Amino acid sequence: MKPRFEEIIRWFESLTPASLTGIAHYYAPLARFKDPFNDVRGLPAIERIYQHMFDTLAQPRFVVESSIVEAERAFVVWRFEFGLRGRAMVIRGGSQLELDSQGLIVLHHDYWDAAEQLYEHVPVLGAVLRMIKRRLAT
Repeated sequence: MKPRFEEIIRWFESLTPASLTGIAHYYAPLARFKDPFNDVRGLPAIERIYQHMFDTLAQPRFVVESSIVEAERAFVVWRFEFGLRGRAMVIRGGSQLELDSQGLIVLHHDYWDAAEQLYEHVPVLGAVLRMIKRRLAT
């Protein structure tokens, strides 16, 4: 794995509210961040997403399970562990990362299934989604 991606992965795995001050060391000024809930550009918007994560979840942390690196692109498979309303939760997903010539992230696109990994745990909504899922299964 390229050393820069190793450094970026270490940063994600050790991310804290205090380490957000160093976000410009990892993201380009006009970087794009996209996940099932957000599609933003620029360091202030990306930093707000991470800050919101720390403000609303208990002890959030990323654990990188594997990665594939090709030149200035990587796909990182991770699990996101956190607490929500006194309950331990885990979301599994992956991130497409693309770096510019300075080694800064210009694209961070997270892929994970919000319906299966979040919405199905909501009392009434979850029951409806699980029923729909069963009916659509072969």
